[in-house]
Amino acid sequence: MIERTLRRVLAVACAAPFALALGVPDAVAAPRRADIVIYGCTSGGVIAAIEARRLGRSVLLVCREDYLGGMSTNGLGWSDTGNHRAIGGLSLEFYRKVKRHYDDPKIWVHAPRPARAENFVDGEAMWQFEPGVGERIYEDWARAAGVTIVRNQPLDRSKRGVELANRRVVAFRSKTGQRFEGKVFIDATYEGDLMAGAGVRFTVGREANAAYGETLNGVQLKNTTNHQFTLDIDPYRVAGDPSSGLLPRISAERPAPDGSADARIQAYTYRMCLTDVPANRVPFSRPRGYDAGQYALLKRYMDAGYRDFFRKFDRIPNGKTDTNNFGAFSFDNIGMNYRYPEGSDAERQAIAREHTRYQQGLLWFMTHDPGVPADMRAEMSKWGLCKDEFTRNGHWPREMYVREARRMVSDFVMAEPHLRGTSPTPRPIGMGSYNMDSHNVQRIVDTRGFVRNEGNIEISPGRAYPISYDAIVPRRGEVTNLLVPVALSASHIAYGSIRMEPVFMILGQSASVAASIAIDDQLSVQDIDYSKLRAQLTREGQILELVQ
Repeated sequence: MIERTLRRVLAVACAAPFALALGVPDAVAAPRRADIVIYGCTSGGVIAAIEARRLGRSVLLVCREDYLGGMSTNGLGWSDTGNHRAIGGLSLEFYRKVKRHYDDPKIWVHAPRPARAENFVDGEAMWQFEPGVGERIYEDWARAAGVTIVRNQPLDRSKRGVELANRRVVAFRSKTGQRFEGKVFIDATYEGDLMAGAGVRFTVGREANAAYGETLNGVQLKNTTNHQFTLDIDPYRVAGDPSSGLLPRISAERPAPDGSADARIQAYTYRMCLTDVPANRVPFSRPRGYDAGQYALLKRYMDAGYRDFFRKFDRIPNGKTDTNNFGAFSFDNIGMNYRYPEGSDAERQAIAREHTRYQQGLLWFMTHDPGVPADMRAEMSKWGLCKDEFTRNGHWPREMYVREARRMVSDFVMAEPHLRGTSPTPRPIGMGSYNMDSHNVQRIVDTRGFVRNEGNIEISPGRAYPISYDAIVPRRGEVTNLLVPVALSASHIAYGSIRMEPVFMILGQSASVAASIAIDDQLSVQDIDYSKLRAQLTREGQILELVQ
């Protein structure tokens, strides 16, 4: 035991982040070999790296971009937490750090601290925060832990990008040509890019209900009631005339029967950080290529009486919001992301530009178009982007909310029966509890000839539920030294509940513990001793079961 500890200390010393200490850019001086190599600087990736250092491992955290935190630092400050009692370990510690930050009264510079603390706080944790605050917490925490961060290193997604030998990942390369070698790898991306490059089986889209004994998967016209048109709206450019063609952003495709599979995915968006504090407000600008006609369906909806546009301007500290989609026509860009999960880098960038143009255009439309009711234009004019957020990106979030992309298909697939508790979940490593949640997938013309959205589901599993270790490791016979805690093995509707930032942190921590055990015992990640994993997770405060 002493010898093993000494080996760890020496390994860590050799891989210490001298670049950070000396102020040298990460990508110049960072080592290129470590015990645990993590690709993806999402919340799950950052927590996995911090946990690896706590365990005395050398670690490389390789970022596609130049920032940490994924969606937790790009507008998603209104955390979808579910049952707070199910959140433990370093995930809970993150939200405790958020509270300690806001306990300082000097932090409330744009708006006074709420008189009722429970507006934001639950016990020792705080669940709502500004993007810049989340980013500073991650950066400071990773630095204090001694995490070596290598930024601006997008994976080379060609066939030469991932090196394999004897069913093990040996190394991967970035598009800049840098090579990252390790003993165990963790894919912490939302997209599952390293997993796919390693040849691990995955799926995209919605399974049929019959595949895993579910009720909420596949096409869901009957169950789509929320974020739905509440009025009958004609879909045609000339009302009542199908020959005139459909209004923009309505699909002409006929949906398959309810419960059947398709390759479509739920809508993406940018979670915008807005403010109505004049001193910190940046007015909305007219985007290049703006076309008011893209919002003709929304105008027709408002002409019919719709007024409930501002429901999801959720308040976070300092007079800011986490602005999310709400209603039938809002910030979700329905149906415009299908190619994203498996698309090339160029295709993904084009999709991101389309989403930016759509949302910025919608903000401009709601603020300036004379066809928008005056009361709604006046309300929208109170809002703007935040002067002190995303300052190097025109105050616009740097990352689009990829709610779902690839999902691994392992020997165990988390599915609706596991979440509801009607089927057992083996070898738990953390818990989830949020609604089985899918945003809309397509916008079509229904059988009556009116516009209808399809795919939105928001149904509680009825309990906090365990998540299996077997859902974050590839199938036996595939890669033996890779863990996938974000694009994990789950059905579309089960993933809709699991895919929350606090849960990704939980699974990232558990993945690092498993990686360390695999290194110590010289075993594949599929074959580690679960009793060791469970004992370590329990010592570190992970919640593996909950008395309901």
